[in-house]
Amino acid sequence: MFHTILSQLVGTAIALFARVVTAVRGVWQGVEPVPRQRVYFANHTSNGDFVLIWTVLPPALRARTRPVAAADYWLTGKLKTFIGREVFNSVLIDRNPQTRREDPIVQMVTALDDGASLILFPEGTRNMTDQTLLPFKPGLYHLAQKRPDVEIVPTWIDNLTSVMPKGKIIPVPLLCSVTFGAPLEVIEGEDKAKFLARAEAALAALAQEVAR
Repeated sequence: MFHTILSQLVGTAIALFARVVTAVRGVWQGVEPVPRQRVYFANHTSNGDFVLIWTVLPPALRARTRPVAAADYWLTGKLKTFIGREVFNSVLIDRNPQTRREDPIVQMVTALDDGASLILFPEGTRNMTDQTLLPFKPGLYHLAQKRPDVEIVPTWIDNLTSVMPKGKIIPVPLLCSVTFGAPLEVIEGEDKAKFLARAEAALAALAQEVAR
């Protein structure tokens, strides 16, 4: 009981801190914040990305939404492990095929089958380039094929790179937003390359709309 209460208190504190530093706001442009099972797929520029998405979700949605995160980052140290596992209930993926013991797709599908929604970063690593997006990894495609009834929602995080520059510990207070676009249609029989190209285009288009 104490462990659960502590996790909830820490989660509340993290969400409050994120709001104070970034004044983050959720923009529900293409979907409504309703209890539908979803995969929110987003751009990736900081280890704080999923925190902002998680923060702007209404509490009822936040409670059932699990970020997909790197085990090699979140399982280094007791505090990170506690936050990654207990506070955010992350689906922790081993990104090294040589040491991996579980199939990441199986892990994510299992989470969906347990009723969770997911926060996923299909670029696979932080984008430190001038490109809008890095090429997507195939995980999003495999999830869409295995669970086509789950909504696939493009999600654009704006301005977080400036708040948490790489290598910095103390965030710089700036306004951020998280914009949720229209769900991506799953087309039966569509091949991987075409699906991923459509997903990239949907997220890039959302970024352009936010920038206007």
